[in-house]
Amino acid sequence: MTLLIIVIVLAVIFDFINGFHDAANSISTIVSSRVLTPFQAVLWAASFNFIAYFIAKYIIGEFGIASTVSKVVWEQFITLPIILAGLIAAISWNLLTWWLGIPSSSSHTLIGGFAGAAICAGGFQSIHSSIIIKIASFIVLAPLIGLITSAIITIIVLWTFKRVKPHRAEFMFRKLQLLSSGLFSLGHGLNDSQKVMGIIATAMIAVGMIDSVDSVPNWVPLTCFAAIGLGTMMGGWRIVKTMGTKITKVTPLEGVCAETAGALTLYLSEILKIPVSTTHTIAGAIMGVGAVKRLSAVRWGVTINLLWAWILTIPVSAMLAALIYLVVRWIGI
Repeated sequence: MTLLIIVIVLAVIFDFINGFHDAANSISTIVSSRVLTPFQAVLWAASFNFIAYFIAKYIIGEFGIASTVSKVVWEQFITLPIILAGLIAAISWNLLTWWLGIPSSSSHTLIGGFAGAAICAGGFQSIHSSIIIKIASFIVLAPLIGLITSAIITIIVLWTFKRVKPHRAEFMFRKLQLLSSGLFSLGHGLNDSQKVMGIIATAMIAVGMIDSVDSVPNWVPLTCFAAIGLGTMMGGWRIVKTMGTKITKVTPLEGVCAETAGALTLYLSEILKIPVSTTHTIAGAIMGVGAVKRLSAVRWGVTINLLWAWILTIPVSAMLAALIYLVVRWIGI
């Protein structure tokens, strides 16, 4: 029971870190376009992160992404030491990339850590490879969908408002960006909170407390959604700088287009029950609006560096988790 409590506490800590690590995803465009101050922006985003719980619970009626995460490792191979090692690896990688200002994926860090510890313990037969391949494919698909969607939305918006006076358009889109950032923060809460919820549910399944995500007690999702909201309130200014200024300079109009495209991509992932990276999604959307302006407006060198970080996240997290698992077993936990 003590180990279960430690695992749950670490999972909530990861959720909190995920919040401030990924806060930049929700607020980078609204801060860089100066629609809100950083403090106002994190409060705005955190509110929608928590509201997402009520959307999932009472409107969608299920936690599909949490269910997918709980099935990454076959049930007969799941143990608390495996989950513990995966969480420690995920937290370590998240803190390192936050410190370096690299907008890596908290989602893929968690999945990679969980799978890596399981492989170390039981071999490749212990993981549900089809689920992991599906999740990994969205390393490419999520930013690509975000890029294409944002480019289409930007073209439509520019054509629709081409006769509106610039000052009038600026005023309109500064107001609209409040809505678009809220929608994106809602998607962020829906997607990312459920990943940790899935890990906690897996730990409870491992000790026989519940038999599936559907029977998880209400305090689990409430805690997960609240933790990510609190984490978002802590901000993540190192990554805000990368997301809001280094990829391309973002105006309120472009911010609305990027955030709307990112939100739509996240809602699609909710329908498909696939945990995707909000980082990858909004980065692709920002590239899309920049590319519509002109291809040279996007700093493709920065983009390539981000892509390498994204690709390396799962294998690095998996290897780190495997090493931590060996230490955990050596200690005798």
